[in-house]
Amino acid sequence: MSQKLDEALSQKSAKEQQLWAVRHTAEHVLHQAVKELYPEILLAMGPATEDGFYFDFDGSPKEGVKVVISEANFPKIEKRMREIIKRNLPMICQEVSPAEARKLFGDNPYKMEWVDEIEKRGEKVTIYWTGKPGEKGSMVDLCSGPHAESTGAIKAFKLLSVAGAYWHGDEKNKMLTRIYGTAFNSQEELDAYLEQLERAKQNDHRKLGAELGLFTFSDLIGKGLPLWTPKGATVRRELERFVVDEEIKRGYLHVNTPDLALLDLYKTSGHYPYYKETMYAPIKIDDEEFMLRPMTCPHHFEIYKSQPHSYKELPMRLAELAQLYRYEKSGELTGLMRVRTFCLADAHIIARKSQANQEINAVLDLIEYVAGLWGLKAGDDYHFRLSLGDRADDKKYYKDDASWDFAEEVLRKVLKERQSIYVEAEQEAAFYGPKIDVQMKNVHGKEETAFTVQYDFVMPKRFELKYINEEGKEEEPIVIHRSSIGAIERIMAFLIEKFGGAFPLWLAPVQAVVIPISQDQHEYAESLVAELKAANIRVENWNEAESMQKRIRRAEKEKVPYMIIIGKQEVEDQTISVRQRGNKDLGLLRLSKLIEQMKKEIETKAR
Repeated sequence: MSQKLDEALSQKSAKEQQLWAVRHTAEHVLHQAVKELYPEILLAMGPATEDGFYFDFDGSPKEGVKVVISEANFPKIEKRMREIIKRNLPMICQEVSPAEARKLFGDNPYKMEWVDEIEKRGEKVTIYWTGKPGEKGSMVDLCSGPHAESTGAIKAFKLLSVAGAYWHGDEKNKMLTRIYGTAFNSQEELDAYLEQLERAKQNDHRKLGAELGLFTFSDLIGKGLPLWTPKGATVRRELERFVVDEEIKRGYLHVNTPDLALLDLYKTSGHYPYYKETMYAPIKIDDEEFMLRPMTCPHHFEIYKSQPHSYKELPMRLAELAQLYRYEKSGELTGLMRVRTFCLADAHIIARKSQANQEINAVLDLIEYVAGLWGLKAGDDYHFRLSLGDRADDKKYYKDDASWDFAEEVLRKVLKERQSIYVEAEQEAAFYGPKIDVQMKNVHGKEETAFTVQYDFVMPKRFELKYINEEGKEEEPIVIHRSSIGAIERIMAFLIEKFGGAFPLWLAPVQAVVIPISQDQHEYAESLVAELKAANIRVENWNEAESMQKRIRRAEKEKVPYMIIIGKQEVEDQTISVRQRGNKDLGLLRLSKLIEQMKKEIETKAR
């Protein structure tokens, strides 16, 4: 990266750190205000976040006590917070022993658990006072900081919402009350954020998914297990067809493997000890233990091993649309962004070390092509993260320093050669090698990994993958794990939010509706629908006995790209009146002309 870019990132980081400290201070002011107003409540925990802060409260710490906080309480809480801010109380850090901490927080089981964890890790116990220690009106909490120097540093804040949250995100634990808020350095910045937040609410994929009838969830089926309606399944199908066709063009060999396998497979790969907590419990059948698969790489390696291979066959790119299963805590489930089963556009490239640079570049070419189709721009909509390992942590990462050095340098070199803007992140690698993560933010500003490219030097050893080199000798390949469009569920969530539910024509579940004004045009409408269907256009005949304007408004609400309106004159002239989504009137056309236009739009995947 250039010196100018380094300086810009450094300045941004300094500003982010300052704002983080302000938000962390606002979180302390929040729980102090709540505790002062509702003394019976127990304080659990709360951090600053990328876009604000939150704190978890226990409103029923013992029998006979029940404090219910809702958004109706916000004006009262905010008023008390403003009073604390106005007092400009200093934020004072102290280091204490575990024994001193237990004495301070002995009546709070949540804090006591924290102290136990800190002591177990051998870390220092730090507390922060809001106000001078021990003085009336001061408050103390377990915290590692950082904070602003005083509460007066908080210039603009707002409480946003209340939600239920399990302690540690585990549904087996008690449900707590979580209050979300945010803080900024000026009222203008806060107002702009609140305006953006309102837009985000309107584009939230959970809200739009329900309104447009794309997917649903059922408590009887289970949390985090989405059900796709015919419309949602149509969008999925188009995405799946697109990615398979595009990958085949680029030399991928598509395969199909089972959704479960013997537990021994994941012990061989090493996934079982590393990812055991996010895998479903083994299923015992006929004295054997099976697992719902959390990944496909071991399956693909077994396909590769089923016959010998020459260096002339490499790179071999095995791809699959694979249904995977991972256990996510219920408190972390979020619409389609985080689910317990998902379909991954997965692939494993088995290659020689000398081919790594070229293959990683080709993968990034595919990812950037796909992102470009949807109007996503590097730097604005997504950025690259080089996720690195830790040589000293041989519990989390496979011990092979030389291979780690080589693999990380290959990925770094590719990003530099492409002049990609990227950040490096320690301790974010997979256990078997470093990776390039493509990070996107959803409409709420939360960052998620959308695509990934991983360099793997471990699995070839574990599965004894070999190829015959030019000298007729066995040689060990490397593996590149990659996803072209990521998980179908997650990319669906991104696209719903990106387009506000108004999908490009090629993805729209219903591409056109025919609206006959009266019953006299029903026969003509049916003939138009038949012709459109013959041209592979997804069309519906809206011949209900309701006003034309009402049906047009419905089409706009359902974000249908084209409305074909026919009345007496259109029947006589054998034409159609066409309106495009967004109230754009295309006037009178021959149906053949519209079909030609729509087919071109679909084929070019125009936005």
